[in-house]
Amino acid sequence: MSYTKIKSHAKINLALNIVGKSKILHKIESIVSFLDLHDEIQIKKVNQKYNEVRFFGKFSSGINSKNTVSQLLENIEKKKLLKNKYQIIIKKNIPSKAGLGGGSMNAASILNFFIKKKLIKIKKKEIIELSKTIGSDVILGLYLKNLVLKGNGTIKTISSSRKFYTLLVKPSFGCSTKKIYSKVKKFHKPEFTSISNNFMSVDYLSNKKNDLELIAIESYPRLKSLKNFLVKLPNAKFVRMTGSGSTMIAYFNSLESCKEAAKKVKKQFRNYWCKTSKTI
Repeated sequence: MSYTKIKSHAKINLALNIVGKSKILHKIESIVSFLDLHDEIQIKKVNQKYNEVRFFGKFSSGINSKNTVSQLLENIEKKKLLKNKYQIIIKKNIPSKAGLGGGSMNAASILNFFIKKKLIKIKKKEIIELSKTIGSDVILGLYLKNLVLKGNGTIKTISSSRKFYTLLVKPSFGCSTKKIYSKVKKFHKPEFTSISNNFMSVDYLSNKKNDLELIAIESYPRLKSLKNFLVKLPNAKFVRMTGSGSTMIAYFNSLESCKEAAKKVKKQFRNYWCKTSKTI
């Protein structure tokens, strides 16, 4: 049987507010989009006793046997939803500890594949519950649209077709999500209550922020010099960290401006990962 190839797109937070905390997790609201930057996944049914998951590519080192994909398959099997076994091979083009949701989006893409191909039968409520057992942002990857995640966990899509060219820069270190969230002391009043297409405009987004960014900069001071450099790039509309870091993103209206900025960044920060991409 031949492989089916699917894409697992990187997730970005254009704005992020911490609005409270439950017993276990912080409550966030966020404006989310996805990039054409993606991991490459191959899936095929196999006649063997166990599922098989393999990773390769530039960012595959350090991924252990207990990962989001293996956890997804394990949880699906516990619920006896999947009849057959599968071999899954993933080329990692998205760095880890970057705030780009690489692992979570891998799980979301595979779950979405199983659902769309009707290989598992599952209700919407069960999809949400299953997603939460793997990671809090897995459910976002099932949409692949501009969206708003509200503080109560509900998700609303944004119909705006606005696209950005993005310059992603990740330092030679990653940020610990656990460490960043452990230092959250203040909560933000919810802002994204009434959804508007205006949420994707430069004027609106440039006045927003990521509540985790200042914490990350205090924890990892090199992020400050990186952001200061990016802010001064010609034609950069705004610069913001995504997720809990460590990737900083500069947003542009044109591909040409984005590529010119990338040349300057690569010259200044030779050991940093630097990638141009576009929102989908």
